[in-house]
Amino acid sequence: MKILITVKPSTTTNNKTGGWRTLRPNFLHDKCTACAICPRLCPEGIIYQTDRTNSLGKLPYDCNPDYCKGCGLCAEVCPFKAIIMELDKK
Repeated sequence: MKILITVKPSTTTNNKTGGWRTLRPNFLHDKCTACAICPRLCPEGIIYQTDRTNSLGKLPYDCNPDYCKGCGLCAEVCPFKAIIMELDKK
């Protein structure tokens, strides 16, 4: 059986896919301890470490909203409640 694939792997970064979400994560940088749980769990791989030190002396995380689908997994797993889901205002 031949299976036709319509999308090439790794094309998500070429297509902005976050336009249909209802909620988006708000990263509270001053609460972030840079534990690195959220980027490991993100199914889209769009959470990255910033280059600005927060009040805790850590490099907090943020995400690229163009590709975030609003699943909320990052906010769910954050032990410090440094990510909250908010209504996406478009």
